[in-house]
Amino acid sequence: MILLGRFGAAHGVRGEIRLQSFTADPLSIASYGPLFDEGGRRRFVLTLARPQGKDMLIVRVEGVTNRVEAEKLNRVDLFAPRSSLPAPEEDEFYLVDLEGLRAETADGTLLGHVLTMRNFGAGDILEIQPPQSGETLLFPFTKAVVPVVDIDGGRVIVAPPKEIEAKEG
Repeated sequence: MILLGRFGAAHGVRGEIRLQSFTADPLSIASYGPLFDEGGRRRFVLTLARPQGKDMLIVRVEGVTNRVEAEKLNRVDLFAPRSSLPAPEEDEFYLVDLEGLRAETADGTLLGHVLTMRNFGAGDILEIQPPQSGETLLFPFTKAVVPVVDIDGGRVIVAPPKEIEAKEG
């Protein structure tokens, strides 16, 4: 299952809901068929979606007809089966594909394994679990810092920013 979005607050009194879309084209979230909660127990069909900002939509959900029902969905994460999503294009990947990959420097030094991708509002951050115990490492997920993503090879190449290298050396 791939995380595609998250319901927000109710919008109006007729059951519409704000939806933050994590897809490249925010409106495409409505085209992947039914969406599910994290456990796959609840099914959601979007019957209408209109943009309201950069990655925010106002949606109608099949069976949700009033504000009270819409409010119950606030903060529910929305997932789709991997099979319902298009295959990534050349030099593209799903963020979930990074989880578990080896993270190493260009000279082959193992930094650890990719734990997850985070985004606190200022851009994507790659979180790496070092081989030994200790705090995770956080790197900006930019082409300069992560120049190589090799899904087939099971690794990412990380070029730590100079400030980090200086502290470690």
